[in-house]
Amino acid sequence: MDSWPVPPPEGYTVDDLLTLKDLPPRTELIDGSLIFVSPQNDFHSVVRCLLEQGLRRSLPAHLRVRRGMAVVLDVRNGARPDLLVVRAEAVTGRRQTRYDVADVELAVEVVSPDSESRDRDTKPHKYARAGIPNFWLVEMAGAADTPVVHTYVLDPVKKVYESTGTHLKQLSVDLPYAINVDLTEIDRL
Repeated sequence: MDSWPVPPPEGYTVDDLLTLKDLPPRTELIDGSLIFVSPQNDFHSVVRCLLEQGLRRSLPAHLRVRRGMAVVLDVRNGARPDLLVVRAEAVTGRRQTRYDVADVELAVEVVSPDSESRDRDTKPHKYARAGIPNFWLVEMAGAADTPVVHTYVLDPVKKVYESTGTHLKQLSVDLPYAINVDLTEIDRL
């Protein structure tokens, strides 16, 4: 990129996010501002792979797993969750770059040092207000840097997430479908 893009006075839109040339990979749009994501650390990369494999293992035919794809929350918010579970009919082709929030069943964020506030606060609130029914927040914990998965379900009236559990060694949930992941497998990847 030769120069930094200058935002319009009212901020960028999702259409801008998806059409501006030479943006770094995984750029997000939060409240009309472009967010440039730092490179991933090993934990982030490996835990994302572990969860993706686990999600695919028991995936029902009417759902699909995607990673790092844009989700249009509204005109000024286009987030890129680390992992998504979307309705199969939402997948329209290999050139697709985004999903509508109404097609998302689960958004997963793996907390990174540069994005702690966005991953723990900003994005979950925006996902809940937009109506994503399930959310997972994954963090690194303990001396061994093991994954901890916090699972949430949306209260559709209040538009806030309610905790459904904290998973340390085994992730076992029924929403959005029956999923079992041995989190200790991270050391084998």
